[in-house]
Amino acid sequence: MKIDLDTIKNTPPWEWPEEASGVFLKALRDSDADDSERITAAELAGDLVAINDDLAGELLSIVGNENESVELRYAATISLGPVLEEADTGEFDDPDEVPITEETFHRIKESLRKLYTDGDVPKRIRRAALEVSVQSPQDWHVGAIRAAYASGDENWRLTAVFAMRFVRGFDKDILAALNSHDLHIRYNAVCAAGNWGIDEAWPHITRLLESPDTDKQELIAAIEASIEIRPKEAGMFLVDLTDHDDEDVVDAAHENMAMAEAMAEAEEHDALDEEDTDSLF
Repeated sequence: MKIDLDTIKNTPPWEWPEEASGVFLKALRDSDADDSERITAAELAGDLVAINDDLAGELLSIVGNENESVELRYAATISLGPVLEEADTGEFDDPDEVPITEETFHRIKESLRKLYTDGDVPKRIRRAALEVSVQSPQDWHVGAIRAAYASGDENWRLTAVFAMRFVRGFDKDILAALNSHDLHIRYNAVCAAGNWGIDEAWPHITRLLESPDTDKQELIAAIEASIEIRPKEAGMFLVDLTDHDDEDVVDAAHENMAMAEAMAEAEEHDALDEEDTDSLF
């Protein structure tokens, strides 16, 4: 059976054949292929099931090539996100668990930094470079996020708030962004507030949970944020959402209620262990 891009595209990643990485690589290198086909290959190549040094290198080559279309360069940039985060989390304690080598990891980070700082690179690519690179936080990100947020450009502000989900030190900006008129900015601000457990965001989160007018994705983000901010109080709000009309919201409510209960049990267990330890002295 011939394995081609269309076949793989319509197959779940966990069922991809071993040849998938090679198919993506071949499509990316085919400069005569339709742009749409190469974009599809770029989007699929970033899956952790497929990505490796060769694919990461080809994606980087496309990202830095000004002769390629902005759409293809954008897709290639975004595809580097999952493996960058995976490598940053794993820290190469067990190199076999990371799909790329440490050398490629550092090459990706440096390439994205150069893309972001190059004013001649299209804005969409620069924004993508910042959004992807923050998944492995570095010192230069703080200044870049501040500049993007203060730019007055709504697209850059959106990128900044997205980046605040990964980089510490922006609690006040996150709280302000919760009241943005832009739904996408508010959504990312809710995610960021949850990620950093910002207690001052709690009244806003509960309003989102209780309002029948809350956008679905923003509501699901608020559900997830609630257990990170006040897990012991979140349940009383989430239980009402188990009767919501939308199945995805109901599933999110049930899942996060279970997580909140598990977190509470773990906290109680730790407290008991601490009491037992104290009793020995």
